[in-house]
Amino acid sequence: MAVRHFALAALLGLTLAACEEDRYRGSARHNIPIPSATYTLMSEKGMSKSQPIVIRSYKKESEVEVWKKRADGKYALLKTYPMCRWSGQLGPKVREGDRMAPEGFYAISPAQMNPNSSFYVSFNMGYPNAYDRAHGRTGAHLMVHGACSSAGCYSMTDDQIGELYALVREAQNGGQKAVQMQAYPFRMTPENLAKHRLDPNIAFWKNLKEGSDYFEVAKDEPSVSVAGGRYAFNRDGTQVDSSITQALAEKRQQDEIQVAALVSKGTPAIKLIYDDGDQHSSFKRQLAQSGADSMNRSVAWGSRDVGISRVDSLIGPRVVVLDDKGRTKATVRAESADNDAVLAAVRGAAEQPAADAKSATVVAAAPAKPAAPVTRSSEAATQVAKVMPGAATAAPIQTAAAEPAQPSFYQRALSFVPLLGSSSESKEQAPVASVVPETPQTVTAPLPPRRASTLRTSQLQPDASYASQPVAR
Repeated sequence: MAVRHFALAALLGLTLAACEEDRYRGSARHNIPIPSATYTLMSEKGMSKSQPIVIRSYKKESEVEVWKKRADGKYALLKTYPMCRWSGQLGPKVREGDRMAPEGFYAISPAQMNPNSSFYVSFNMGYPNAYDRAHGRTGAHLMVHGACSSAGCYSMTDDQIGELYALVREAQNGGQKAVQMQAYPFRMTPENLAKHRLDPNIAFWKNLKEGSDYFEVAKDEPSVSVAGGRYAFNRDGTQVDSSITQALAEKRQQDEIQVAALVSKGTPAIKLIYDDGDQHSSFKRQLAQSGADSMNRSVAWGSRDVGISRVDSLIGPRVVVLDDKGRTKATVRAESADNDAVLAAVRGAAEQPAADAKSATVVAAAPAKPAAPVTRSSEAATQVAKVMPGAATAAPIQTAAAEPAQPSFYQRALSFVPLLGSSSESKEQAPVASVVPETPQTVTAPLPPRRASTLRTSQLQPDASYASQPVAR
């Protein structure tokens, strides 16, 4: 009898566990709850589930932030999530199939929420928006979703996207017509701006910084429109307090001073070239320790099994060092995209002896091997382990054609080009960088046919044409 009772209890336990595991799969996914720990955090920070949110993403740092409005009407940081995968390069998405994740200001309406996604749940960013269309950019259905696999989207773990989805849904249920998503190439710090000052995208990034500065100073989302081919902020009659206007001017002036100081101290001008996007270092450690198959099972438990995308490309970016005219000076592989790792790689390039007279190019590493199948976890883990701290391989160095010895660029003060222009600089041209090596060719992952999305900007009522439906993203 005791054995029968034990067996029944065990069966009941297994049944309840199975129900709990499947509770927010299938048709129930639109009811994913906000985790209790996040409720506690909101309470500690004076927030409620129904208050508006703003999402901010950063490619280089591979992080996503959620900011939530408090009772005083100001936004405060709720949580920062490590990003599991993004694809492409730093810079905006330009055309369908380029694997680029969008950069800019987007709006997420209830019609863009998709609880029936093959990648657990997802929401559509609203690309192309008015700015993208003004520049003739193509592509559609760019999402934030689960599965740790990207072909132009921002990909989180299934647990993370479930929480993000719930936070967006509750803000919308509380009356927020469209959640603003601010997608950046990197955090808009003087250090990043100084290093990327000659990147061909710098004029666009300076424009994004105007909106970023307003959010960080005012702790409120800017209204967003497009004028003269640029993002325009708070041009719709929004009243901006004079104290905020003054604080903005002071911040921009201080940023300019810091950028100029960094340049004068020898901060190199660089361009980062990724093999195909990146992921947060925490996931790289997990990938190196457990392998692709094991990691995929843990981070994508509710998604269609697509594997971790392009594991072979998850190594540090190539750092193209530019001279003061934007010409390639050297190329070196960094251990990671972290600022310290990039600068260490550049220092290594600067300290290399001059190229031998017999050879104009020095390559310290063998060419990259063909991509390994993502299902072979041992090979994938080995590939990623090569760039983890303590196991980094020697950085491959490529110098430009042999030329007379010159002083190190660390010993020269580069001319400072003001980076933080006002909105009146609509005709400003990006620095010429045609000599910078082309971005490596990328592979377009096959996607099912999709309908083009409609206009989405922060303060405009989004069109409801993108209804939630069981699509592959």
